[in-house]
Amino acid sequence: MQEMHYISSEILDLPVIKDIIESNKLLSLSEEASLNIKKSKEYLDAKTKGNDTPIYGINTGFGSLCNVRISSENLSKLQENLVMSHACGTGELVPKPIVKLMLLLKIQSLSYGYSGVQLQTVERLIDFYNNDILPVVYNQGSLGASGDLAPLAHLSLPLLGKGEVFIGEEMVASEKMMKKHGWKPIVLEAKEGLALLNGTQFMSAYGVYILLQSHKLSFLADMIAALSVDAFDCNMSPFDPLVHLIRPHRGQVKTAERFVHFLEGSELGKSEKKNVQDPYSFRCIPQVHGASKDTVVYVSSIFKTEINSVTDNPNIFIKEDKIISGGNFHGQPLALGLDYLAIALAEFANISERRTYQLVSGLRDLPAFLVNNSGLNSGFMIPQYTAASIVSQNKQLATPASVDSIVSSNGQEDHVSMGANAATKCLRVVENLETVLAIELMNASQAMEFRRPKKTSPFLETFLASFRKTVPFVAEDRLLADDIHASIAFLQSFSIDNDVLF
Repeated sequence: MQEMHYISSEILDLPVIKDIIESNKLLSLSEEASLNIKKSKEYLDAKTKGNDTPIYGINTGFGSLCNVRISSENLSKLQENLVMSHACGTGELVPKPIVKLMLLLKIQSLSYGYSGVQLQTVERLIDFYNNDILPVVYNQGSLGASGDLAPLAHLSLPLLGKGEVFIGEEMVASEKMMKKHGWKPIVLEAKEGLALLNGTQFMSAYGVYILLQSHKLSFLADMIAALSVDAFDCNMSPFDPLVHLIRPHRGQVKTAERFVHFLEGSELGKSEKKNVQDPYSFRCIPQVHGASKDTVVYVSSIFKTEINSVTDNPNIFIKEDKIISGGNFHGQPLALGLDYLAIALAEFANISERRTYQLVSGLRDLPAFLVNNSGLNSGFMIPQYTAASIVSQNKQLATPASVDSIVSSNGQEDHVSMGANAATKCLRVVENLETVLAIELMNASQAMEFRRPKKTSPFLETFLASFRKTVPFVAEDRLLADDIHASIAFLQSFSIDNDVLF
């Protein structure tokens, strides 16, 4: 029997979400969440019944149409029209794991009882999640304010029996999916469309997915760099804790501690060095990796707050007897965080490529391009080119999206965060980082063979032996693209325990 995760019974954070995903847990509303949703809906119904006072998004139009009064008999049609008219997504399909996170985070946000939705609406979203019915969502269309309107409209269309969903790898019409499960379309009531579309769940889901990858890649960057340190026959003194305790940035200290652990018992590390100092890409790993680690931790705190928040509009406060139109849908905190994160992740890749460059340069008793009979063989010449092209692209992708804004909705929405663009380009930086680290691992493992019979640490020798089952030593030129893709797959399949990861 599958384990269950009860919505709103505990705070969501990255370890909890990782556990929900990896354990394939089903979702269920806690009694508290169900009660909160019901109370909010009952309050809203009582407040709007026979009330002619304009309440934004409930009995008015949207955006710059906020002053257009909608009659009571058209309130349901208003919400349905909102969902359909806002489903204007273009571009690439959002990856399915991110769509599933969007469902989880939307359910979480609606469960607090500040949104005025029907219980059956939230339960249907849970049905989608638990049955792996993933709405087709596109990655372009959100300005990162007023909520992620276009992506969340596509996420919501299947509630109405409209749009398309993925069931496994098959894309099917939502209407067909509903018939298969014996479900009837949800008839949206006052404010529900707005509650579904206003929110930051597109940006948040991307951010959570990226951060889970970032914590893992941060660990792998350290481990691969440690292998490069021994492969390039570097000094161990830059990792001495005394150096870092007099400049105790958390990430710097943690990185140095990891290197001491990773390289413990290294025969190469203990050997006498010809070189007094090493290039910065080796000597300053704790400082550079550490700064990026601190950024990952900081941005994680932003997203922890966001995914445990209510981000639709207007908000319903039963105790205070207020319905307030505010701006919690504005993605500025996420946009700034994602831009900062993209820069930090790009730096992991930047310094990694420099280590790869040093390893192929024919220095420190290593053959040029890490291959015997160089000239006839080009060896590892071109993987460094590939890494260089990727880190250059990362520099372009690290240009902040959040410094941009554009006026929309006839001037009503005159400042937007562009957080959705920050999110999608940050994901590309993550994917690029993974490739650059895979290339460094190929180079470091190749270089290690020219250090034999000396060995690195037992920990890294075990890691190296595992990698060698996937990518063997390159004795002469072969199709290295296959090795690069195999290295990427190896890193993707590499599992790391939560207590080490976070």
